[in-house]
Amino acid sequence: MSRPQRGPRSVWGSAWKRAAALLTLLALLTAFPAPPALAALADGTPQAAVDRSEAPPGGQVTVTGRGWPAGALLTLLVCGQNMAGGTNDCANAEGRAVTTGADGAFRKDVPVPTPPKPCPCVVHVATVTGDAATADVPLVVTGHPVAPLPERSGGERLGVLDARLEGAGGLLTWFGAPPTRRLVVTVANLGSTPARNPTFRLGTSHGVLAPVWEDRPWHGTVAPGRKERVTLDVELAAGAYGDYLVSLEYGGKVLVEQPWDVSRPWGVTLFWILLAVVVPLTVFRAGMAVVDRVRPRTPVTPPTPAPGGAAPLPWFTPGTDPRGTGSPPPG
Repeated sequence: MSRPQRGPRSVWGSAWKRAAALLTLLALLTAFPAPPALAALADGTPQAAVDRSEAPPGGQVTVTGRGWPAGALLTLLVCGQNMAGGTNDCANAEGRAVTTGADGAFRKDVPVPTPPKPCPCVVHVATVTGDAATADVPLVVTGHPVAPLPERSGGERLGVLDARLEGAGGLLTWFGAPPTRRLVVTVANLGSTPARNPTFRLGTSHGVLAPVWEDRPWHGTVAPGRKERVTLDVELAAGAYGDYLVSLEYGGKVLVEQPWDVSRPWGVTLFWILLAVVVPLTVFRAGMAVVDRVRPRTPVTPPTPAPGGAAPLPWFTPGTDPRGTGSPPPG
């Protein structure tokens, strides 16, 4: 029995059905993305996952990962505040370490401690050896406090519009007290985010020496497009004099440099001059007093009075007449 021949209409209908099925399959693949692990392997980014999204303190979660470097040593930490402040937000003492296999995968049971910062919390996975790579997996720690994340900074851009050193030396600095001044700067925020409580770096240098920096926090907010007056105290070492340079830095950029000519403490020089004169003179007078006290003295014998109570008169011989005549005195 011969098979009936299909007409042109049935052949084209079958082709259209196959094309429609293929388009439907492509649409479904596009609508549903690949699992995270497969996506990680596709773009080369390591991924991690936990077996459950919430765990109580003292409990345990199983952390798995794929796409990591083969044979790499990893650390697993439970951190608060999405680890915005680095490892200071993590329970480092309860962390765990694991080595990935030849396929870059791992599996490790991690205890759930109470992180030092409030949630939102994450399980932070990072490489210790090999190429640097990290991954964070959200984890809800049951009963742990939750607080808003700190605002990220970095969009502020401060510039200096005016700067000057205020103050003058006094009598104490003339005798070697530490010279002090006030650095008054007018800063403007040229960025898009406010600068809240910025920490400046104040440096002082003498001659060709490198500046000595110290952090100087300023309490206040410089809004975008606004300017504020900032006053910082500057103090040098006792007895300092000569040419100094005061520098102000923020965000790794030197904003302003102000020269400072510190006068010599002449009071100290005068003190040493007086000391060089007074001390030898005092020693000399003390030595003379000692010599005068220990020197032997010759007693003075008073003249013997003549008989009758009258004092004897001087008698001159002819050769010792004070008048120089050589004749005896008149009788």
